[in-house]
Amino acid sequence: MKKILYVAFLLVLANNFVFADTIAINHFVVKENPFADSEIAIVATDTAGNIRENVDGVFSFTINGFQEQMKFDKGTAFYSHKLDKSSFFYVKHVNDNGTHSMLYYIYKQDGKLHPIHISWILLLAIPLGLILLAYMFKRFIIIAIVIFCIFLYFNHHNGLTIPTFFESIIDGLKGVFK
Repeated sequence: MKKILYVAFLLVLANNFVFADTIAINHFVVKENPFADSEIAIVATDTAGNIRENVDGVFSFTINGFQEQMKFDKGTAFYSHKLDKSSFFYVKHVNDNGTHSMLYYIYKQDGKLHPIHISWILLLAIPLGLILLAYMFKRFIIIAIVIFCIFLYFNHHNGLTIPTFFESIIDGLKGVFK
């Protein structure tokens, strides 16, 4: 009887060690790849912005509408596609905790990349601000329309499509109401 209880105890104890804790990427940032020219890296971070070095393995990301399998090693995955010019970069990751997405403007200057995080609030504030100014000052309507057209052209020319524009705003609003 003691042997049976001992074996049962060992099985219960071993059961706790068998299951590994799943690693989920809830926060990430886009940085310049220090090892390659005109490439970027995706870095898994915690809420304080520190690199999570325990993130290893292959994770699925959607980058500018294309599904990519990113291989993380010590919290960093390298996106191997070269960037020719400055452009918008929409990175989205879906896991059990929900959808996590970020919009960046990758500014390329002298061969160096400078990622700038674009908040969904800014995306929403610019058109709403132009509409509010045009509503308040009737003489400003034509100027507001011209500025809005320049805003749309800049976004479209640099890779930010209308669906991506609205998707990033909707994902940001979902994050507020969680």
